[in-house]
Amino acid sequence: MKFSINKTELQRALAIVEKGVSTRSTLPVLSGILIDATQDEIVLQSTDLELSIQTSVAALVEEAGRAVVPGKLFSDIVKSLPEAAVHVEAAPGEAKITCDTSAFSVKTLAAEDFPGFPKAEAHQTIRLPFSTFSRMVKRVARAVSRDESRAILTGIMIETEGARLNMVSTDSYRLALTSCDIDSENYNGTEDFRAVIAGSFMNDVAALSADVDEITLGVADNQIIINVGETTFINRRIEGTYPNYRQLLPDGYTTRATFPVEGLAAAIHRAALISSSAAPIRFSLSPAVNLAQITVSAADVGSVQESIDCPIEGEETEIAFNSAYISDGLSVIKDDEVYFDTTSPLKPGIFRSVGDGADEYLYLIMPVRI
Repeated sequence: MKFSINKTELQRALAIVEKGVSTRSTLPVLSGILIDATQDEIVLQSTDLELSIQTSVAALVEEAGRAVVPGKLFSDIVKSLPEAAVHVEAAPGEAKITCDTSAFSVKTLAAEDFPGFPKAEAHQTIRLPFSTFSRMVKRVARAVSRDESRAILTGIMIETEGARLNMVSTDSYRLALTSCDIDSENYNGTEDFRAVIAGSFMNDVAALSADVDEITLGVADNQIIINVGETTFINRRIEGTYPNYRQLLPDGYTTRATFPVEGLAAAIHRAALISSSAAPIRFSLSPAVNLAQITVSAADVGSVQESIDCPIEGEETEIAFNSAYISDGLSVIKDDEVYFDTTSPLKPGIFRSVGDGADEYLYLIMPVRI
């Protein structure tokens, strides 16, 4: 195998497939990246037997062939090279990488031992702009649980309801929901789409280059198939029953404040300097004077009070939250204003996007007992 390729293009492709390289497997070949050089492109592939990634990139191929290079080492080498053409030549057991005045030689693994890329056929697919997908994932990613004992909560639930696409995540203390409208021509299936997909994996996909126009999500039995440009991801779906999040969402509110996002985020940031797990942030909402007071009092640290003038309707109330949870929710809101709804100091508070509902965001937080 012998080919030449632009360093930047190769580095970008390696950054994608490196996510699928196994770091814990007892099979040494899974720590490598398979490079398959054919005609005018190279195809790179990685797998940890749960996640498989394949991407292709244009290259000047002088000699077709296949080789498995050590994944992290090869990626680090390419990353360190100067901005020039990279030449790779592989023979059984060894690959030589040259670029400008640099020359490396690395041991390779047997390509015939590398698992074949899964052949999965999607029976439901959704197509949407990549920018929309990325925005939605980033909105819900912070609320994904890290507790592996409840695997279902470590994923993001994706579902369609007619012409509506929802993404939901929860760690039991907060819940994030984002929705958007989808055209019927962009959905292929006889029933509603529903799958729970690992949050860390979704984050990796959402972080891909912004110059990608479109993404396709497909469901095949126990697998999820994602196509983005020249890249295909195949990952196992998380099995289990996702909590019925709808029953947590109240039908209305007894108090609603309309906060300026930037002003509220800044106030929360300052209040968090005093806040701790033992000293949550308290919201005091006074509709009579349209004033929200945000206070924290920690016996061993001190206290802080922030006042925000904003429209408030309904009943006067007080409710308290973990400051980090509030900051996480506000950090993904790009609108100028956000609704804050509450029904009781002992029931969840909800931050809700202000708009026509075509692009909805809702962030629910369980309160801390005052």
